[in-house]
Amino acid sequence: MKKSIILGILMLFSTAMVAQTETYQLSSHILDVSKGTPVSGVTIKLEKLVEQSNTWIKVDEKVTDKNGRITDFLKGNTSNKGIYKLTYFTKPYFERNQTESFYPFIEVVFQISDNSHYHVPITLSAYGYATYRGN
Repeated sequence: MKKSIILGILMLFSTAMVAQTETYQLSSHILDVSKGTPVSGVTIKLEKLVEQSNTWIKVDEKVTDKNGRITDFLKGNTSNKGIYKLTYFTKPYFERNQTESFYPFIEVVFQISDNSHYHVPITLSAYGYATYRGN
């Protein structure tokens, strides 16, 4: 009898844990290719295009973690279709590293067209960058 009670409590606890897990549809990552290291402490702003007025509205703004990542843009349980822009504020990063750079910030515009996960990373150096849709 005690075994079944404990099993029931464990099942209830694990169900509650799953129910509380948030999913996110958008993530990003910055890698400094000149050093081969992730870029932490960079602010990234997320905006969405309002097509009727051709204006951008701020959705969120976060700072990359020690691994150069932001994993929690756009909750995944809502419809997030549309055109978005990520602005990577890179100037303070280069200033902290006493590196002259060409790009004070980088804007990446992309479209979310379904409910799948979108990963939009950049590889960065003082005089160049690249982006792609990752996973």
